[in-house]
Amino acid sequence: MEKPRDNFSGNDDCVSDIVIEEYLVESKESASHVQLACSKHYCAFPLNGNELCIWNSKNPSSQLLRGHHQSITAVTFGNKMNPLLICSASQDYVIMWNLDECKENVVQGLIPRGIVIGTLLGKVLCLRFSPDDQIVAVCAGNKISMLDIENQSILVELEGHLGRVTAVEFCTWQANIVISVSEDRSFKVWDHCKGSLIYSSSVLTAYPLLRLFINEELKQLVTGCADGQLWIFSLIEGHHYRCVTRIDLRKKRDSFCTKKVKSGLCSQLEESQLSSTNEVDKEGKTEVTFPVLTLEHCDLSLNLCSECEFFSSESTTCLWIGSSTGLFIFNLANFELEAFLHYKDFRSLSIKIAGSCAIMNKTIDHKVFCLLTSLFGNKIAILKIDVAALVSSQQCSDVGKNLSVLASSCVLPTSPLYFGIVEKRSTKPASKKQSAVWNIIKDQPLVFHNKVRSSGYACAPHVTMFSLKTSMKNDSKRSSKCKNNYKCKEYPLENSLPVKLSKQIAVAHKPTAVCCLQYSGDGQRLACGLANHLLLVFDANLKGTPAVFSGHDGAVSSVGWSHDRKWLASASQDGTLRIWSVRSTELTLFLGKGMFSKPIQFVQFYYIDSFILLSSGPEFQLLKYHIDTCKDEIKRYKQKSKFKPVCRFSMTNAVEITSLSAVNDFYSYIVFTAGRNRTLEIFDLNAGCSAALIPDAHSRPVHQICQNKGSPYMAQQSEAYNLFITTAIGDGIKLWDLRTLRCERRFEGHPNRCYPCGVSFGPCGQYIARGAEDRSAYVYEMGSSTYSHKLAGHTDTVTGVAFNPSAPQVDISSSSKLRCCIPGNF
Repeated sequence: MEKPRDNFSGNDDCVSDIVIEEYLVESKESASHVQLACSKHYCAFPLNGNELCIWNSKNPSSQLLRGHHQSITAVTFGNKMNPLLICSASQDYVIMWNLDECKENVVQGLIPRGIVIGTLLGKVLCLRFSPDDQIVAVCAGNKISMLDIENQSILVELEGHLGRVTAVEFCTWQANIVISVSEDRSFKVWDHCKGSLIYSSSVLTAYPLLRLFINEELKQLVTGCADGQLWIFSLIEGHHYRCVTRIDLRKKRDSFCTKKVKSGLCSQLEESQLSSTNEVDKEGKTEVTFPVLTLEHCDLSLNLCSECEFFSSESTTCLWIGSSTGLFIFNLANFELEAFLHYKDFRSLSIKIAGSCAIMNKTIDHKVFCLLTSLFGNKIAILKIDVAALVSSQQCSDVGKNLSVLASSCVLPTSPLYFGIVEKRSTKPASKKQSAVWNIIKDQPLVFHNKVRSSGYACAPHVTMFSLKTSMKNDSKRSSKCKNNYKCKEYPLENSLPVKLSKQIAVAHKPTAVCCLQYSGDGQRLACGLANHLLLVFDANLKGTPAVFSGHDGAVSSVGWSHDRKWLASASQDGTLRIWSVRSTELTLFLGKGMFSKPIQFVQFYYIDSFILLSSGPEFQLLKYHIDTCKDEIKRYKQKSKFKPVCRFSMTNAVEITSLSAVNDFYSYIVFTAGRNRTLEIFDLNAGCSAALIPDAHSRPVHQICQNKGSPYMAQQSEAYNLFITTAIGDGIKLWDLRTLRCERRFEGHPNRCYPCGVSFGPCGQYIARGAEDRSAYVYEMGSSTYSHKLAGHTDTVTGVAFNPSAPQVDISSSSKLRCCIPGNF
């Protein structure tokens, strides 16, 4: 019996409009474990066993279609809207219906009739139309029958599964390809035109695979099984159906609820339910699973662009996952949950545990309709869900702090960075000629070209950050060699992916670990810190004899170039910090062991060489320095260069800093830190305080933060500089956006379980390189979560990678060897 619609509120009044039950009917027979169907305006489900009910969302009403003699087991809609076709299957018939013709028959007082396109195929578990609606794939038993709608005949039968086929999908960009999953726990790729098997996967799990989804935008295959596990595979040509990642919905749900509790977005009832569930799980009395009943595209771009400021356009490639206890919104970019709707949280909802589920892939007035059937009863319900309200009620919106890597305001008098400004103003006034030159060049560009390549992440209009100045005159005389070395050239926009081995050298005669790699800003030199206490500087082409900087008594753990490329800072496990003259390889500034409580983990120049930034233990320090190049042959032992501590900052809870990053190529107030407790903390040095905290950034402590710093030879959109990546052992790479403080994409596929391998951002902002323990380096494109190239052939774990800022070149360190890769055929 049909019941009127009603509004249902959850545990809080603020979510009273999230779910509305639009339609409720009780069938004579259970419709559990039946394939249901939803299109843009219609929902289709079996009623009373052999009747097909079509519910219209435009004018809420239902229409019954009769033709089957046995219970309907599968229903699906066609892909075209005109005409809109629907196919239903039972053990006796497979019937195709034209909804427009059915409506006309009803108006004329006639009984709607369908076309029987198949008979006595067995119990059908799944139906699917081809993209052009000319073929229907029917899954019955352990085979797939391809039915021709026009001729009502079987074109081909695809056999090869060892269990019942539970789902099938057509590949939209390859019309001849279909993919199927089965209770034999594997998936297979077929060419249905030839009737041949293209690929067969291994056994994925101990539970049957139930549902299948193909994402055309990302070219990925998503499949889910009965115990709540999801697998994502790449369908990109040349990737050979590699596994991108595996997802445990139960763990994702627990992690998502824990974050809600910490952020204060979880109600008291939800919090008590979560704590009680965890206690029961620990006692081993029960185990909560989420069988995957449906997978469908979720469109968040239109729903959240205006209501949820914390959402970005790139994070809206999402997926609806229907389970027996609720609905998940899963982000296919960062592999995280965006929202979770639990049926039991809505007290007046008729169905608490679902046996079958279907959901619309398009929104109607920012709402979607979900079709549910009861697992233990005969009820069938249609829910209207406000997607924006659901997501916004479960996401933390505390991101309106206007954080930006690019400095957008003047330095405050209370800022520790003001120390350098005052000192500059107190210096000797410049002559009129020098002042005139300063007025000409003080705001001039770092990039000398007009073409701009986007990172592929941000969608805002291009903002010109730099432009060419041709009126500046320089009276100084420079050698032709010097001019060639510092000539700014445009970063090549084509064929810029370095995958071909160009040169390989040994950095030491004995096996020696390479601890760090760092290119100079002009891309002409590469600094390499070694475990044998030496610091080497190579030419970018790795030719010639490297410059040797010796003096440390421990492994050189960090190295940093000055913006003017005259100085080189290095830190060592011996607890010292040294600044070297690049030209003479001589030591110019030394900070001894007694000055720091713990060894310096990271050092760099900061604020365009105004300061030295370093981390030691649970704090990072800002030092003001002065390098005196004058030599006194009598008192050569006395150090004339000086430094002065400006300020120091500690992470929350005084945890040890495991990584630190800041920009030196342009003025920026932002410093990124990572702690031993797996948190990320962002400091605003203009305000002189912590600006944001991201708990549980990875499952293990972050061992490297890498910012998208761009390059003097490649301009990017201003928003792209707010991107940064983090990496941790055993937890992949995460791409973050400073504006939203969210993980926007996750990169998986490189094995890394024990050793902290390095990561590097490409100067164009389109590529990421990562070392791995399988003696390979991996190159990722920003738009894909799986690697695009694997650079193999190394003899040991790849510990470091570095992109050249001036040329499409990446250098890779492994044991005591350096490899240089350039564009070319891999």
